[in-house]
Amino acid sequence: MCRSPICWTEVGDSQLTCPEIIHETTEKIVHIKNRLQAAGDRQKSYADVRRKPLKLQVGDMVMLKVSPWKGVIGFGKQEKLNPRYIGPFKVLDKVGPVAYRLKLRQQLSRVQSKFHVSNLKNCLSDETLVIPLNAIQIDDKL
Repeated sequence: MCRSPICWTEVGDSQLTCPEIIHETTEKIVHIKNRLQAAGDRQKSYADVRRKPLKLQVGDMVMLKVSPWKGVIGFGKQEKLNPRYIGPFKVLDKVGPVAYRLKLRQQLSRVQSKFHVSNLKNCLSDETLVIPLNAIQIDDKL
């Protein structure tokens, strides 16, 4: 007798004909597909709550996610202390429906300048408030 999870039947004298087995198996497959579809829809609704569309304009400033580049560019710190985002970078143009081209610095010349929107984050800082790193004085006695 068939012992797969799709066709659980009692062991014994019961005789199922081929059309009955096919019908029962088809019903169970449809039931399983409906359950999987419901679970997928439920998980999608949970994920969609956290998603927010990111609409960027040419000239906007964005931060760039670093995690896809692990092993490509070293930032001189331990793995745990690496920055999550770097930037800000200026959006030069929109390449596709979800891709943008950024103006990268010379240090990132090995990296392609087109990025998916999932790797970008709006930069909310004001450019006039950015302090250049060479202007910071560090006391050696601290």
